[in-house]
This record gives sequence, structure tokens and C-alpha cells, in this order.
Amino acid sequence: MFYRALRQLLFTLSAEDAHYFSMNNLKTACNVSFIKKVIEQAFQYDHPSLQKEVFGLNFKNPVGLGAGFDKNALYLRELEALGFGFVEIGTVTPKPQPGNDKPRLFRLPKDKALINRMGFNNDGVYAIRKRLEERKTHYSPLTTHQFIIGGNIGKNKAVPNEEAWKDYEICFKELFDCVDYFVVNVSSPNTPGLRELQGKDSLKRILSHLQAINSTYSKQKPLLLKIAPDLTTSQLDDIVSLAFEIKLDGVVATNTTVGRSNLLTSPSEIEKIGAGGLSGKPLQKLSTEVLQYLVSNFQDIIPVIASGGIFTGADAKEKLDIGAALIQVWTGFIYEGPAIVKSINKFIKQA
Repeated sequence: MFYRALRQLLFTLSAEDAHYFSMNNLKTACNVSFIKKVIEQAFQYDHPSLQKEVFGLNFKNPVGLGAGFDKNALYLRELEALGFGFVEIGTVTPKPQPGNDKPRLFRLPKDKALINRMGFNNDGVYAIRKRLEERKTHYSPLTTHQFIIGGNIGKNKAVPNEEAWKDYEICFKELFDCVDYFVVNVSSPNTPGLRELQGKDSLKRILSHLQAINSTYSKQKPLLLKIAPDLTTSQLDDIVSLAFEIKLDGVVATNTTVGRSNLLTSPSEIEKIGAGGLSGKPLQKLSTEVLQYLVSNFQDIIPVIASGGIFTGADAKEKLDIGAALIQVWTGFIYEGPAIVKSINKFIKQA
């Protein structure tokens, strides 16, 4: 009830302003140790049955926060306090970039959805690496080990697709010692031409190169691929084939959709918003269909992180029952509030 009232106030702000207002205030609160403890007691829910080992990593629970929320690794302590089992930072690019012009994040309350065309706005890999290094010096090995951080990496807008592999290499090398796993993002609809990299030949060049670099380290990092929900069956078959060929450690299914079908929001309002990726409840069915297809073809060999339309414990359990190894929320976090992680974990534990 409290968050519903707070949400009404937050929704009077622009979506992007509300995001930074909320997280900066949470950051301030967590600077006071006893308030941080109160937050942890209110929102964390731990139980041995929730722990999962995936990609060789130990997750304290299966509920993660998808990339795009904490692009610059600014709020990891605060998100850990809210009970997330893991957080994916980014998308990170080699050079800082401002992203697309504002406004670029829009709420569709009738649909419990968002449309975003952020455009990989981030501080750049060198600033983010420094931030992560500073964080590691303030955390005990046990805490750092339990709270998993994924690095979602991409290319700068100005870099042509034929040279994209260089940007992914830079981000991979710079973040290697700072994150627990990597996700290659070629599926955002908000960087012109990026989704063209989902073609088998382009993907193979990027992923093979990263795996070759990965093999030079004494302890390799899990390498995952994030895909769009709008791929054809033939394209999904290419992803499956390539995942086995390159020995990917996992797939994140899915990113946002460019579709606009069956929305309650008026067509005129959708047209006024314009381009961008749609997330939230309208994506739930489509992302689940992609998840089912991948799980059936990967045959328990390659794990899948499910993302798309997860708001409740029942939503999460549906994905896990299908075969997802882990789940990620994003839009559900905006609409359901900070109690979403505890709510999902309690449901999973009691189911």
C-alpha cells in the first residue's frame, strides 16, 4: 500500500527523473548504517532452498535485476540491500556516450509497460571499471562472492558494425577482473544497426573472439548472449547452433520488443511516443515462448536467464518451471516496487 501511494507521486515525475530521484534517495539512506540494516530486514529474504549454482557461480537467490537499470554501477550496495541475488550492470561501452535525446523513457500504466530508447547512455568502461574496483576494496570476499555482478557489454554508436568486435573486446578485457559474468548485448533496438549483429556470421565473429580471449585467462568468466524476442524460428535455430559451437555459457531471453501489438494504451499515444523497445507485461508471453524454444533445444546443457514481463512470484515460477535457470526483473521493479524480490523469493520457496 505504501509503495502504491509513493508510486503515484513518483509517476508525476518523468520516468527517468523518478529513477534517479528514487535511487539517489535510497543511496543516501543506505549511507546510514542502521537505516541500511532496517532496509535489509524489510526487503531481503534468504533461504538455503533459494540458492542456485549456475555457470559455476553461486547465487544466493534466483532473482536478478536486468541490465539498463544500474548502467553505471552506481547503486550496487543499495540493490544488494533490497535482496537481489544478482545485478547486471550496463550496457557498458568503451567510450562514454550520452545516449539518445530526452525524453527517452516512457510509462504505459494501462499496460504495466515501459518504452525506452535510452541508447546505451553510460559513463564508459574505464570510469565504470574504476567504480567497481573501489567497491571491491570495501566488501568482504564472502559478500562479494554471494552478490553476483554481471557485465552487459556493447558497442559505441559511432562504431560501424564491421568493427564492433573491437568494442566488445575492450569492454571484456577492462571489466574482466571486476564482474562475475559477461553478457554480449546485440539485441537492443535503440542503437542503429545493432540488431544486425544477431546474424550468425556477425555473432560468430564477436563471440569466437571473446572466447579466444577468455581462454587466455587462468580462470575463465561465463560468457552469455542477450537476444531479442522478435527473432524468427530460423534465427533462433542459428542462435542455438552457435551457442553449442562456441560453447556459450548461457543466454538471456529476452531483450525488449519493437512490437506494439494488443496494447491498451491508445494508438495515438503510442505513435506520439515513437520508437523504442517495449518491456513489461506485454512482453511476457512472447519472451516465454522464446524461453520455451531455447530450453527445449538446449536440453539442460546451456542455461537460460529469463527476462520479460515478470511482476509476481507466479510469473517467476512459470519461467523457472519451464526451465529457466535464473530470472531477471526490470519493469516489474518499477511497477511493483522494492518488495518485488522478497515477494518472488517467498513465493518460490513456499510453492
